[in-house]
Amino acid sequence: MSIYDYTVPTPAGEEVSLKDYEGKVLLVVNTATGCGFTPHYKDLEQMYEDYHDQGLEIIDVPCNQFAGQTPGTDDEIHEFCTLHYNTKFPQMKKSDVNGENALPLYTFLKSQKGFEGFGKGAKAMMMSAMLKKIDKNYKENPEIKWNFTKFVVDREGNVVARFEPTADMKDVAACVASLI
Repeated sequence: MSIYDYTVPTPAGEEVSLKDYEGKVLLVVNTATGCGFTPHYKDLEQMYEDYHDQGLEIIDVPCNQFAGQTPGTDDEIHEFCTLHYNTKFPQMKKSDVNGENALPLYTFLKSQKGFEGFGKGAKAMMMSAMLKKIDKNYKENPEIKWNFTKFVVDREGNVVARFEPTADMKDVAACVASLI
């Protein structure tokens, strides 16, 4: 299977086929409105503005699986993002990214790019310490560890990178720019 075989639900309950994005660069991200990483929306919107006309699409999947940091309805999430970050890219339906109810898209993405660590720095150390308390074997599985994990997909549908929320957004933007 390829990424183009998957769909994602919209807040209205429609299914968006990723085949509609064939030939585009995709940035797939699980988001939250009440997380320390929520300011990533600013950088995501900047990337969208910089590269959308050149073929970038952002697949924003709000998720409430990490410390309940996305408690609102789909409408409330959309209102928050447009009001606080002036986002113009569409948000999908709030969905799970791990577990038995995970979107099949996320099962595919995790099979293509597993967890490779949080990198270095204070945020990376904080995330590692927190996750050790939740799952002492967190390093051994490909599960999404927290909000704002990003997958980058090239124009041919290959999952080329996974960025944990601790990654510098400049590195994410550089990866996207290299594919545009």
